[in-house]
Amino acid sequence: MKTSVRRSFIAAGQVQGVGFRPFVYRLAREEKLTGLVGNTSDGVRIEVQGEAANITRFGKRMLAEAPPLARITALRDKNLPSLPDEKGFVIAKSAGRFGHNVLVSPDTGICADCRADMRDPINRRFAYPFTNCTNCGPRYSITSSIPYDRTTTTMRCFPLCPDCAAEYADPADRRFHAQPIACSVCGPRLWFVPKEMAEKGMAESCPATANQRAAIAGACQTLLSGGILAIKGLGGFQLACDARDGAVVRELRRRKFRPHKPLALMVGDVITARALCALTSGHEALLQSLGNPVTLCPRRKDTSLPAELAPDVDNLGLMLPYTPLHAAIFDRLAMSASTPPVLVMTSGNPCGEPLCLGNREALARLADMADAFLFHDRDILTRVDDSVIALVPASPSDAGRPLFFRRARGYVPHPIFLPEDGPPVLGVGAELKNTVCLTRGTRAFVGQHIGDLENPAAINFFEEVVERLETLLETRPKAIVCDLHPDFFSTRYACERAAGEGLPLWRLQHHAAHAAAVLAENNCYHAALALCLDGTGLGDDGNIWGGEVILMDISKGRWQRVGRLTPFPLPGGEAAIREPWRCALALRQQCGTVRPSAAPWEREYAHAVSSVREMLARKTNCPLTSSCGRLFDAVAAQLGLCLVTSYEGQAAIRLEAAADAELATALAVGSMKNNAWALPTAENGGLFNLDITRLFARVLESLDQSQPVAAIAAHFHASLALGLADMAARAAAVAHVRKVGLSGGVMQNGIMALLLPICLRERGLEPLAHHELPPGDGGLSLGQAVWGRRMLAGMK
Repeated sequence: MKTSVRRSFIAAGQVQGVGFRPFVYRLAREEKLTGLVGNTSDGVRIEVQGEAANITRFGKRMLAEAPPLARITALRDKNLPSLPDEKGFVIAKSAGRFGHNVLVSPDTGICADCRADMRDPINRRFAYPFTNCTNCGPRYSITSSIPYDRTTTTMRCFPLCPDCAAEYADPADRRFHAQPIACSVCGPRLWFVPKEMAEKGMAESCPATANQRAAIAGACQTLLSGGILAIKGLGGFQLACDARDGAVVRELRRRKFRPHKPLALMVGDVITARALCALTSGHEALLQSLGNPVTLCPRRKDTSLPAELAPDVDNLGLMLPYTPLHAAIFDRLAMSASTPPVLVMTSGNPCGEPLCLGNREALARLADMADAFLFHDRDILTRVDDSVIALVPASPSDAGRPLFFRRARGYVPHPIFLPEDGPPVLGVGAELKNTVCLTRGTRAFVGQHIGDLENPAAINFFEEVVERLETLLETRPKAIVCDLHPDFFSTRYACERAAGEGLPLWRLQHHAAHAAAVLAENNCYHAALALCLDGTGLGDDGNIWGGEVILMDISKGRWQRVGRLTPFPLPGGEAAIREPWRCALALRQQCGTVRPSAAPWEREYAHAVSSVREMLARKTNCPLTSSCGRLFDAVAAQLGLCLVTSYEGQAAIRLEAAADAELATALAVGSMKNNAWALPTAENGGLFNLDITRLFARVLESLDQSQPVAAIAAHFHASLALGLADMAARAAAVAHVRKVGLSGGVMQNGIMALLLPICLRERGLEPLAHHELPPGDGGLSLGQAVWGRRMLAGMK
């Protein structure tokens, strides 16, 4: 007779709300084991009893065959006394306590099985816009606390009908213990409200039999007739219109006060995406991944889509339907449209403000933008915008690695794993593209994209995200880290909170935070360099930095600036950020000699030019900057590509789009290396300076020689990449390090993201790039939080 043994397992990580308990239940039954499985604050607790060989096999299969959304970060086990009278295997009631070891799953796009249910006329969820199962559906945006059960989500107010209850209780069903489970009988309702009804007030905008019956049909008719539709989506409202209709795209831009910034598109399937863009296997994999991000793809030259969708770039931001509601809209449109539908699907918010969350809020804030509204009554607890990702090849022939522009839906709240335990610290980010980061144990949780903290609505959202993370993680910080700039809202928040709660506060310089972020993301805690290239950040010398070589040792809590771009004046301060021609004029004058090359701004801004020249002569309101971003702006303006911006980074984006990327690659790492412009690096008092005045002079010389803009832009990118790599190599030799992090918004430039790592490798250095966070300010809060943990450790 074989001896029966009993063993317990605790699986920590992303194991709640992902079908893990049903999976364990089925696995235990297959291995002929008795016992139980249940959610706890420590993770999923499992007790199994049976033959020792079966239990061993059960443990191995649990790791190897886990559900697609599950992430087991730790699995602890121990032997228990056997229970002689136990019969069967059960799912136990959840148990919780304050302080937990569970990861909340991000919201996940609709799976193939649920999409098939919606298209099956005899399925009871045919065309139902809120279907889901354990492999897909809302999670983070609807969850209030852990353990993850229906009662801790916004689905608690939808009691299950008998059919859904039977599926929920059936271990053989893929909806077994799927917490957001619903159908048309018991689940959320969808209704359509045209603008004329919405204008009569909320009473006319509530669900009624008439506006529910034909909700999808009414929404699609709005889109087909050239209207703009506000859709209550997964993490907030979206504004949609027919992307093939140039007139409505222009009208949407007018209403949103968004004249140039690219608009995201949604297509029904990969086949349609292929018709619009030249997709690689990497693009297709990313489009169809669990995160379902907006994927930046190279636009086909023969596509008939209007140029107004993305006037500054050759890419289109594409995504597939990631909710059943999106799928229902596309299925209906496909029945009526003569060509595959393509929709603009952009954030439902006034310019610069957060997403609208609730129905009443959308009626008030989107009244001037939408021609109709598609509402539902499943509450959204946490607003989460779409993630945006590009692919950057590691070499000219490589398929590419993901490069985040915005990290939110589908990825938050996945943590960044830290090498050791430590106290909770809050990093509050910067002013633009803000995120916050809260550490707990061996994990750092970077919240969703918040945006620019420039208005009360964005500031409220910032505070919402901080409170949300602390509530969900059941953690409060023991210290706070903020930016050096005293006027940032995030800095003021950190100072006031730290003073009010008696917490230690550290102010970490902007580019040091960038360095800490990229190094920590790559698990590099010893001495290393980081090239931090962005627009602006207040330096500890009072000047504006942005093209820096930082030497950092996180383990010792030390950093110093060891290199920079040669400074130049920024006439008018922030005005020069909005008007790149000012940067170009400053660099022209710094070059010293009068050149025949035209100044494209002279005629249009003649009066302002005179004032700026006087500013420069008197050195009035002309702070010095070493900003790489402002250098890109200056070159773009000098080439006539962008004199005034309508969104942050526009000039640099146009410069990248104008460059001959193949020529840039050949100049930097290919057959034409000898033709790149040589940039001298000088050393003064231990600080290396890369001469970008000489670089700008070469741009002027090329214009004097009537060289094409595409070639000049290519030479600029290649020469800058080579010069930065040379400066890094000299600094690395002095510091006796080999690793070089790459961070800052400039690293979202595809040409620089390709060339700089190759140039560094050719000099015997090891480049470290961001791979889970944006290189811009959206990833900076991680560096702040990691630095704060090291500072706290030093206080012991």
